Amino acid sequence: MGTRHESHDGREAHEQQTAHDGHGHGGHAHSHAPSADADRRYLSAALALLVLYMLAEVVVAFATGSLALLSDAAHMLTDAAAIALALWAIHLAAKPANARLTFGFKRAEILSGLGNGITLLLLGAVLLAEAVRRLVDPPQVEPKPVLAVALAGVVVNVAAGMLLARANRTSLNVEGAYRHIITDLYGFIGTAVAAAVIWATGWMRADAVATLIVVALMFHAGAGLVAQAGRVLLEGAPDGTDVEAIRAHMLEVDHVRDVHDLHVWSVTSDLPALSAHLVIDDECFHDGHAPRLLDEVLECLVGHFDVDHSTLQFEPASHAAHESGLH
Repeated sequence: MGTRHESHDGREAHEQQTAHDGHGHGGHAHSHAPSADADRRYLSAALALLVLYMLAEVVVAFATGSLALLSDAAHMLTDAAAIALALWAIHLAAKPANARLTFGFKRAEILSGLGNGITLLLLGAVLLAEAVRRLVDPPQVEPKPVLAVALAGVVVNVAAGMLLARANRTSLNVEGAYRHIITDLYGFIGTAVAAAVIWATGWMRADAVATLIVVALMFHAGAGLVAQAGRVLLEGAPDGTDVEAIRAHMLEVDHVRDVHDLHVWSVTSDLPALSAHLVIDDECFHDGHAPRLLDEVLECLVGHFDVDHSTLQFEPASHAAHESGLH
């Protein structure tokens, strides 16, 4: 059994290799993203802003009869729920792993992102139906208070967006909350424009048109979140990962004859993982070269690819005939 600790760009790596069975395991931890505690502070501050403003917005929406303003308030409710869900997911993800959940609750953040995406799609569908109805039969809307509240909403959402932009947006959990805020910001801008149009021209359908624009943005953001979460849950290769390039790099290492059963996936947003079987020259198991070869392969993975956790199994070339289902 050999163990090696090394520093790579200020980060610590831990790698283990078992000589008698040819199994190796390696990983490195690195992150320049904000800490979970910092994320909690940014998310909590944004949540407080949104809840206070949402309450004021609902009152004005009912008083004026503006669907666009009410849709923004409903969307802001989902924003607040998204941030609350993100905070809960961060709390869960921080719990330690155990014998039953060997990676802990790290995928709670992925489930949070998926939930945020689904809520955007469902709310968008409801608002789409109401916007179409109001295009056919537009109600009267008082533009002045709608414009004032919408402009204030722009300010609130810019502030909340700036807070979330400082959090760790590589996390799908935080990114989901951020997308809620940004689509709501665009919604407020649309509402302000619609109110200005109604004020200037009296064209009441501008309110429904603004709602349709908000709905389109919600569908776009929601579909993106669902697709990203689905990719992680289905254990697809992370975005931007070229699996064949990884295979080619490992094959360039001396004494590596073949690479099979290569799998690359994400445990959560910022924790990619890799496993592979490497067929190597038989003499590596007899001359003590296997531990050094493990180091070389892991250095290749660390140096060229952003893989935080790798598990490698070494197999002698003479054993290849006993392997089944190679891929």
